[in-house]
Amino acid sequence: MKCPYCHHADTQVIDTRISEEGDSIRRRRRCASCDKRFTTYERIELAMPVIVKKNGSRSEYESSKLRASLMLALRKRPVSAEAVDTAIQRIEEKLLASGEREIVSGHLGELVMRELKRLDKIAYIRFASVYKSFEDVSEFVEAIQEVKKK
Repeated sequence: MKCPYCHHADTQVIDTRISEEGDSIRRRRRCASCDKRFTTYERIELAMPVIVKKNGSRSEYESSKLRASLMLALRKRPVSAEAVDTAIQRIEEKLLASGEREIVSGHLGELVMRELKRLDKIAYIRFASVYKSFEDVSEFVEAIQEVKKK
């Protein structure tokens, strides 16, 4: 680790502590050249897969977009913010667990639909109607019957 003061490459770790949350490591370091001390933090860096859209374009995964989609489907529905956070966390865990560097948007849409079906059936129908581009009432009826079965 380079010293931030003199840019010397040789620094020594004096103290190491794990954060209270357990998600980072704090290290106190001392520069061998200028003898100044500084703190560094180590954190896990997890890279979410890139989303490949239907037209072939690619975009970075954005949690805020996922949240906005869920909130739109859940608008005026009795679902707690904690339940939405948990659903987002499950979706993100599945994306990370896939180990893929790229994921098609259709797969992400299916994950969202699965979580919405768990959270609220009406929100699921709302999302599915847009996601699957329902064009007539019979498609709504089919989706409602599918939800009723389970």
